[in-house]
Amino acid sequence: MKSLHRKALRDLWHLRGQALAIALVIASGIAMLVMSQATLDSLQETRDRLYQDYRFSDVWAQVKRAPESLAARVAQLPGVDAVETRLIASAKVELADFSDPIEAVVQSLPDQGEPAQNRLYLRSGRMLSPFAHNEVLVSEAFAQAHGLKPGDRLRATVYGRTQWFSIVGMAVSPEYIYQIKPGAMFPDYERYAILWMSRRALEAALDMNGAFNQVVVKLAPGASERDAIDAMDQLLARSGSHGAHGRMNQLSFRFLHEEFRQLATMTRVFPTIFLGVAAFLLNVVFTRLVGTQRDQVAILKAFGYGTRDVALHYGLIVTLICGLGSALGVAGGVWLGTSLAGIYQTYFRFPFLDFSLNLPVVLAGVGVSLLAALIGTGRAVYSAAGEPIAEAMRPPAPEHFHRTVLERLGLARWLSQPTRIILRQIERRPFKALMSVMGLAFAGAIMMMARFQESSINHMVELQYRLSQRHDLSASFIEPAPRRAANELGALPGVRRVEGVRAVPVRLRHENRSVQTSIEGLPPDGQLRRPIDAQLHPVTLPDDGLVLNDYLAARLGVGVGDILWVEVMEGRQATLRLPVAQLVREHVGIRAYMNLDALNRALGDGDLVSGVLMTVDDGAEPAVFRELDRRPRVVGAESRLSAVKALYKSIAQMTGVFMYITVLMGAIINFGVVYNSARIALAERGRELASLRVLGFTQGEVSYILLGELALLVLVSIPLSFAVGYGLSWYLASNLQSDLYRVPVHLPPSAYAFAAITTVISALLSALAVRERIHRLDLIAVLKTRE
Repeated sequence: MKSLHRKALRDLWHLRGQALAIALVIASGIAMLVMSQATLDSLQETRDRLYQDYRFSDVWAQVKRAPESLAARVAQLPGVDAVETRLIASAKVELADFSDPIEAVVQSLPDQGEPAQNRLYLRSGRMLSPFAHNEVLVSEAFAQAHGLKPGDRLRATVYGRTQWFSIVGMAVSPEYIYQIKPGAMFPDYERYAILWMSRRALEAALDMNGAFNQVVVKLAPGASERDAIDAMDQLLARSGSHGAHGRMNQLSFRFLHEEFRQLATMTRVFPTIFLGVAAFLLNVVFTRLVGTQRDQVAILKAFGYGTRDVALHYGLIVTLICGLGSALGVAGGVWLGTSLAGIYQTYFRFPFLDFSLNLPVVLAGVGVSLLAALIGTGRAVYSAAGEPIAEAMRPPAPEHFHRTVLERLGLARWLSQPTRIILRQIERRPFKALMSVMGLAFAGAIMMMARFQESSINHMVELQYRLSQRHDLSASFIEPAPRRAANELGALPGVRRVEGVRAVPVRLRHENRSVQTSIEGLPPDGQLRRPIDAQLHPVTLPDDGLVLNDYLAARLGVGVGDILWVEVMEGRQATLRLPVAQLVREHVGIRAYMNLDALNRALGDGDLVSGVLMTVDDGAEPAVFRELDRRPRVVGAESRLSAVKALYKSIAQMTGVFMYITVLMGAIINFGVVYNSARIALAERGRELASLRVLGFTQGEVSYILLGELALLVLVSIPLSFAVGYGLSWYLASNLQSDLYRVPVHLPPSAYAFAAITTVISALLSALAVRERIHRLDLIAVLKTRE
């Protein structure tokens, strides 16, 4: 082994505390990158394989009723490769040991064999027997939520007809990977189910013998989805078509697409921030660390080593530290990525997981860290090597004395001598102080970002489910009913107030833009469902015209006073021209609102409602649910409080683990920055501090000089970390905008407090470690001259 190599290992052992702290900073940045990218790649590859292997459809079309013979005409349309018809219906489900209402989608399977499209992945049990009338398959998520197993029974009510069924198996479908109820923000597996039964059984329940109400299509390679949809709409219009749609408007696919898009944004933003902060800190730390060894650089040159040899010597030390950090980061990232992908697999209900590690991304993360460290090292080495050898071997010359600003202002008499030394040190080396403050600020900002996602989603939930929605229960009808149906429900025992509402599926068009959504008709004097403006005040719906949320208006390129073409996708499927009367700011969905009376007048099909909102007496919910369950017209009911609880449970599953990982890595970076700043400051000023001890300063005063400077820099960095954290959170939020929800920048006081407390704790722990070294200063060794 060469002499320089042995020296590198000795130096590394001497710096083992700092080296470990630096390696952990590198490991945190790389682990975040590997974990995020591996999770995203694994989920995307798993989804794509599932869609391909189980023949996920390309186009869906819902109709009121169509004869089976029409399927042959659909198959002849240009671009259509395969066609399959089926029946689908909403249902109510009842379990013996669960009192809350359960809504379900019931879908038919061929009486014999498997479907040609959207095949089921059977998780347990068996498929349906041929022509079975009393057997069902249930979605795995729903079965696990209730502990169901093959052989258990459930009661289902489909279009007013009630029957008991035996569960024969649990399955996963590519259509319901993300099993979420329409209009919800997160899944509720306890109260929303997917059931599959034989075609013959569902035909009997719906009186659909020889007919279908949904057709699914696989397109030929290279076929235009838009052309196929337009052709299907034209062909199926007389059958009461609700409008064909492609994958992007299929609920599960759309949610997965948006979730993966947002996960991709976080994969881009979080690792970039972590690696960027780590690279910045490495550059600063190694510049200062090598700068403390300028005398050793001069000695090596005096023994005949060239500047290149010296640079390679320190480069070896840096590479070994970065290598240790990279190895820890890759190993930790793979482990965390596997665990996080497994959590997402369970949450999204993927039946299997193809784990993938993107090697180029890993190498890029390692390369960025190593490059930043080598640049900082090289700059310091070449700076020291540029000095004359005799000059570099001497201790640094004392700084030129001048009074600080506070002293010139006459405030020195209020300050102790150690305090004046601290202020002089900072003022004489402002750039070094600024770099330390910036490093501390970015470390604190990461801690703020760790709390950003959870607090922002909680804020969205509070606005949506506590301010905008004020009902206790909601119920929906099989099809729009006269408004007196709401009054009948209002007469149920325990019901205090009831309001009828109507949701109408529509396609909004303006110039060359179109959006498929729904119009919510709300009563003009309603109190239970109210749009909320930016100032959190309820919005009064105008007598006529549409109220759009701001995101939908931006999608359509409209403002107040513009006219929209509204294509109604139910009933007579009329086309209306309605003005935009008002805009509101919302974080969830792309909704349009309208006065219920004005909506019914525009549609011209009577004074109808599609559901009701209710408030009930305390403790009356179970009795009201039982009464609603007895009414065949009511297809589903939901408790707002139960929905909120399910939301928070889903939020905890989705954001909890990621937040804890981010907090842990952010804390490591935070501590690594503070600890290295303190250790390097001690190495830079060890001779000065020992000199002060010889001159009569106590250990406490000497410790105060060094640690007081650190404390002052930490205090200055905290408010700056608030600003940086808010800016990074804003940048992240601006990249998390979609039709499903727009994440607001909401950072509660606890997020600021958390970042500040973490920084302060890191500083205290670092101060304790450095204080022991100050007390162990060898005054004789430090004061020895080196000429």
